[in-house]
Formats: sequence, C-alpha cells, structure tokens
Amino acid sequence: MRNTHFPGRSPVYSLDGMVSTSHPLATKAAIDILSKGGNAIDAAVTAASVLAVVEPHSTGVGGDLFCLYHSVTSNKVLALNASGRAPESISLDKLNNLGIKADIPFQSPHSVSIPTGVAGWIKLIEDHGRLSLKEILEPSINYAQNGYIIADVIADVWKREIEKLSLDEDCKNLFLPDGKFLKAGDIHYQPRLAETLKSIAEFGRAGFYEGEVAKSMVNKLNSLGGFHSLEDFAKAEANYVEPISANYRDAKIYECPPNGQGVIALIIMKILEGYDFNNIPSNSSLRIHLQAEATKIAFSHRSHYLADPNFSSVPVEEMLSEKYINNLRSLIKLDTCIEGYKPELPVHPNTVYISVVDKEKNSVSLINSIFHSFGSGIVAPDSGVLFQNRGASFVLDPSHPNVIEPGKRPMHTIIPSLATKQNKPYLSFGVMGGHYQPMGQAHVLSNIIDYGMDPQKSLDFPRSFYFDGVLECEKGIPEDVRKELLKIGHKVEVCDLPHGGGQVIEHRGPTLIGGSDPRKDGCAIGL
Repeated sequence: MRNTHFPGRSPVYSLDGMVSTSHPLATKAAIDILSKGGNAIDAAVTAASVLAVVEPHSTGVGGDLFCLYHSVTSNKVLALNASGRAPESISLDKLNNLGIKADIPFQSPHSVSIPTGVAGWIKLIEDHGRLSLKEILEPSINYAQNGYIIADVIADVWKREIEKLSLDEDCKNLFLPDGKFLKAGDIHYQPRLAETLKSIAEFGRAGFYEGEVAKSMVNKLNSLGGFHSLEDFAKAEANYVEPISANYRDAKIYECPPNGQGVIALIIMKILEGYDFNNIPSNSSLRIHLQAEATKIAFSHRSHYLADPNFSSVPVEEMLSEKYINNLRSLIKLDTCIEGYKPELPVHPNTVYISVVDKEKNSVSLINSIFHSFGSGIVAPDSGVLFQNRGASFVLDPSHPNVIEPGKRPMHTIIPSLATKQNKPYLSFGVMGGHYQPMGQAHVLSNIIDYGMDPQKSLDFPRSFYFDGVLECEKGIPEDVRKELLKIGHKVEVCDLPHGGGQVIEHRGPTLIGGSDPRKDGCAIGL
C-alpha cells in the first residue's frame, strides 16, 4: 500500500474490465463501450478515436497505430502494424533537387507518410470487434462537434508549441483561435474533424481514404510541394505481423516487430535481466547507471539496423540471442561509462497509449501517434486532419537500411507491449514519449517484477533517460544520486518536462489492477 501521508494515487481494482488512458474522457468513453457489451477491441478503438480529438498534440486521424491483442479464446497474441508508407513518387533525387540533403524537415510535407491509423481502427473492428463503427466513433464525433474542455497537461503543451502552430495558416485557424493558445478550462471545437469522423463511421475505410476527405488531404499536401497522391491513400493498409518476444525473469514480453522499436525494448530488458536488483536500491545511482548503459547499447543498434523489414533485413534473432545479449552485458562496467560503442552485427542483404482488458480478460495494448507534438503542424482545412510527421524518421543516406524509398515505412518509436506468465495474461502496458519508450517499458517492467510495485506505483516512480550523450533525470531523483552519476562519468541534467507517460493493467488471478501515469491528465477506471 502507498504511504497515504503523501500525495499520490491508489491503483484501481476491478473484476469485470479495466481501461487506462491518458485522458479521462477517453477512459470513460471506453468504459461505456464495455458496459454496452463491447469487447476490449471496441473499447480500445473508442478510446483512440476520442484521444484523436481531445489530445490533438499526441494523436489524431492523421497518425499511425500499432496494436497487440491477446485473445483468451485462442490464447495467442496478435500484432497489427498500421504505420504509414512514404508516397510512391518520392525519391532521394527529388528531395536532393529541393535542397533536402541532410534531414527531412519535421514541419514539411515530406515528413508526412500516409496516415494509416484509421485503417488500423477499421481492421481491428471488422476482424475482432462486436459493435458497429458508428457506435464506436459516436463519442469522438460528439467531442469534435460539440466541444471538449482543454486539460492541464495538454494546455501546457499547447502553450509551448504556439510558434509551430502559427506556421501553417490552417493549423493556426484550428488550434490558435484569435491567434492565442487555448488554456486549461477553455473549450475547443473541431467541426470539420467531426464531419470526417462521420464519414468514417458511415463509409468505413472509403470514408477516409477515398472521396472528399482523401482529396482534401492530398490537395493540402500537394499545395505545399508534397508528392502524395490519391492512389497512395487508396492503397493505405494495416497488416497483421508476427509479434516478437523475449523472457524477462518468469514473464514473456511481447512486442511488435520492426519497423517499430520493440526489439530495442527487449534488448534493454534482456541486458538488465542479468543483474540482481534485490541488492540494488530502486532509486540508486547504480540502477540508473545500468539502465543508461543498457539504453546506450540498445539505441546504437536502433541507429544501425532498424528499418522496414520489407526493404531491409533486420537481425532480430541475433540481437536477442542469449550469447549476443551476454556479450552486450559484458560491455557494462559499474564504475565507468561506455564510450564510442558501435554494434558489430552483420547487416543483412508528445503519442497516446491505451490499455484495455474486458470482462472475458481479452487484453489490448494499443498506441496511436502523430510523432512530435502536433505532428507536422500541417492541417487539411476541409477535413480538419492534422498530419503526423513520421516520414522525418527516414534517413537520407542511400547506404542506410532506413533510407527513404517509395512505399517504405519509416523506423517507428511507438511500441505497445503485452506480457504473459505461465502462458496466461499478465500485463498490458506501454509508455509514451517518443525515443524514451523502450527505456520506459524496461523501467516500468522492472519496477513491477524486480521491486514488487503495483501498476500505479510503477508509473509514479522517478525516471531517467540516456539519449544523445545526456542522462536526463526527473526531479524525483535525489541530488546526491545525480552527483554520484556525475562521478561515474555521465553528463547529467535535470529535465524540464518529465519522461513520457504510461498505462498498466495487471492480471492478478481474477482481479485486474490498473494504473495511469500522473505525468498526463488521464486515469484508469474499472467495471
């Protein structure tokens, strides 16, 4: 039990279903769907669609989706990749001719891969849902048309992104009414997005990827110099893929395969599995150092190998083999930092996270994203669609496996996760926050398995993240611990914003235990 002398949340307990999201309106809408007889898939898509309206800096119909689904009936984990592809007519030469030679600008039309999240919603509902698309999208249509109240954390992001939101006139008109950012408590309306959602509810896939909605998106992107076509949108498709997995202690952890970075999370977990955390305090410099070094090693593999497997072979099995993980772990020293490491495997020829478990104990782990806060900052005015900027994750080095190519999916940061224990459902969990997600998953998982924390405490606990040469610590990590990390050789900074967000639902016998990250506005609710 948490210490009730201090502020915090208790975990939520339930027998008949649980939903945890980053916004109360999404959680409630999904719970209502479960109450109507919908299953975990119905509820998860409901939550995702509501978040696409009320948390526009994180997600939207202009974004992408990954999902893991554990069916109790089949006792199998199914993975869905609904990430978008580059336009068929884009090329390195065309970008070079435009003077784009180093990186794809985050706020250019060339950063917009074809939004495929909606195709993922529809495939999941058609194949595994119980309720109609109209029923599932009704709450999101209501909030887009009749308004929703801006929550605290979202308002803070809105204020921080005012410059970005001002660059595209259509984006400015939608998100900066009267030229001002919206504050917590203000009401925001998205009537054109409501019409787009109605079109999806009425006509399914064709209501978004064909007809007037598709034309509005292509016209906007083309007006800015984008290479997108109606054919690109018509061909957008979500695909089932074989999940990858690895054990951590006595739990089996499932991730979506590349082009997502789930394998990077598994590498971090497997490296850390070799240490006895019973003798390492949970908020100590040693634990943070081990996490940082494991992240440094894993992310070097991401930089070298991660790409669309349809275009470049990603050596997942080699990365996760016990021999290779042992070799990686041996690189870590307890009193010094790794410098200049590069992997040597052969090269072969602000996001929302949703966790739902229904009455039958089917589990959904789903993540929907537009990448950076407010994505590309580009809005199609006639449809109200805010585009993601996942295409900026491509590289422009022709020798790199993640080089941009026509019809190719970029490396993705978003990664839902599921865990089983003794071949039964155990955890549905995920951590938002772009690059932080693999480390965030490993941190939360270790909090639960190694330190016995409940889902809520595992999310409340202070975080650190090593990235691009800097170890960023939240303010909850004590100053004396930060000083010890400096002595080891880390470049330590206290981060301005905390690391990510997350949701966890744990199966403990017939009982469901839920937690929702205090770094976001959301909550967990049980039936």
